[in-house]
Amino acid sequence: MMRTLLCRILMLMLPAVAQALPPVADMHLHYKWSQRGVTDPADALAALDGQHVVLGVVIGTPAELALELVQLAPERIVSIYSPYRIGGDWHRWSRDMDVIARARTALASGDYHGIGELHLIGGFAPKLAEAHVLHGLLQLAGEFDVPIMLHTEFSRPDPMLAICAEYPQVRIIWAHAGAILAPEQVARVLASCSNVYAGLAARDPWRFVNNPIVDVRGRLLPAWKALLLQYPDRFMVGSDPVWPVEQLDAWDQDDTGWQEIDRFWQFHRGWLAQLPDKDARRIACVNAVHLFSRSGQVSCDVAGVRE
Repeated sequence: MMRTLLCRILMLMLPAVAQALPPVADMHLHYKWSQRGVTDPADALAALDGQHVVLGVVIGTPAELALELVQLAPERIVSIYSPYRIGGDWHRWSRDMDVIARARTALASGDYHGIGELHLIGGFAPKLAEAHVLHGLLQLAGEFDVPIMLHTEFSRPDPMLAICAEYPQVRIIWAHAGAILAPEQVARVLASCSNVYAGLAARDPWRFVNNPIVDVRGRLLPAWKALLLQYPDRFMVGSDPVWPVEQLDAWDQDDTGWQEIDRFWQFHRGWLAQLPDKDARRIACVNAVHLFSRSGQVSCDVAGVRE
């Protein structure tokens, strides 16, 4: 009985605890077929509440799953259109010409306000000149004036440099800030491409293990800290709730990424606290709200401080 009472007290305290955390915008959320069985839409919103997420950008697999979260919280959830319908589409989409027509229909519906996450990974991605589906989606992003999220995973920044130069009017979100790239390579892209915003989702000790942004004690590496301070208006943060990573889209195992959100955001809040308050607020919340929010009701204000 005492344990039950304690649980009830903790549940009542949760909203107050979350409000004590600085508000954040999670610019990289997945809601997938493999997550639906262990995390229903109400559970997902509760997870965001627990971290005081005032804006969440959701990628559904299939795309319409994201709309289930939008229906519960239309003022704070933004859905972006993903061409991925089943597990494994992340390495097939770039050769499926029907993707372009489906994306046009989705954007025209008004239900989706971006495109992505699109994986461009060496060995799977066609050469840029032959990437007809990618070009079609970039053109749609420009036509509908929505951001497009690209996950590039190459040993050099050249593919992103070529894409952003060819589509200077398209707002590109660079997932994971180049993934395996070093900060000086990320800096090349940001210096050359004013239309590129870098997301730091999954840049934590559990996903990009071999390319950290912090040292073993959780301190920002000097080169990354310098880059963040140089471009505080170009970086954003997200949790990327996919877990376990080593069994991505396993047919026989649920994806429990939403159960890891507290851990992911605890990591991000740790390094954000090492930045000046104004820069940390921009990276943690303001930039994503400016890029994605449509309601005008989403605020990154904390303790009466306004951007």
